Amino acid sequence: MIGRLLERIVVAQTPWAKPLGDWLHGIVAAIFGRLLPIRDVLAGTWLGHPLHALITDVPIGALTLTIVLDLIGQPVAADVALLVGVVTMLAAALAGFADYSTTDGRARVRATVHSTLMLVALVIYLVSLAIRAGGPTNRAVPIALSIIAYLVLAGGAFVGGDVVYLLGNVVDRHAWRSAGTKWQPLELSASTGEIAEGTLVKARLGIQDLVLLRTGETILALHNQCAHAGGPLNEGRLVDGCVECPWHGSRFEAATGRRRRGPTVYDQPSYEVRQVEAGGYEARRSS
Repeated sequence: MIGRLLERIVVAQTPWAKPLGDWLHGIVAAIFGRLLPIRDVLAGTWLGHPLHALITDVPIGALTLTIVLDLIGQPVAADVALLVGVVTMLAAALAGFADYSTTDGRARVRATVHSTLMLVALVIYLVSLAIRAGGPTNRAVPIALSIIAYLVLAGGAFVGGDVVYLLGNVVDRHAWRSAGTKWQPLELSASTGEIAEGTLVKARLGIQDLVLLRTGETILALHNQCAHAGGPLNEGRLVDGCVECPWHGSRFEAATGRRRRGPTVYDQPSYEVRQVEAGGYEARRSS
């Protein structure tokens, strides 16, 4: 019941969150669009895991410790923990905005609510930190502010969880796709005909869609749905031996499916293709 109530409260924020998110996304996307290497570092492409999710544990732990230390009468340690929490919140925000720059639809609206709550919490924490830094004084106010900020932080974390677990943002689109080793016939559309050299061709393998690429006598194949956000790779382009997604520009090595440029933090499933004597092709997943 509590979860449903909170869900209704979050959904009710859509009238302001959607226009704000569309405006903010345009700015963030433009900034990171000019800083692609930095975006990929902040997204976690080099790590193979979303960096934002990893960093957020640090400020939450530090800010929880701040409350505990304040309540047991350890002011110096509490202030140090608060400083660590604020600094790592800023780092988490940078990583979060890198993800935000390629977030669309309902997930963007929810992410806007999440980031707004986190920024409000950060401002309150900064006020608390400034009062603490002012020297000996009644600590009731900065402690109260830290507790209020922590409650706002918890609300923001709840909404952030929805972005991932409810809406599946920054989740590997192939997480539940079985590997399998059985050869299956490839179905090419009548308009496709033969697989031309250096051209991205869409094909059907059972219930899966693949994108094919001929290089000499070899036919390379990847799953057609981009691991990052589900974009159709067959509508993308070839760049330096990689297939580039048309939605957000993720690049995957055509021969192996390994990620070569973000925002994806996941590799793309690749497939083996062989020609059969009776004519046509068969394929099976290799990674």
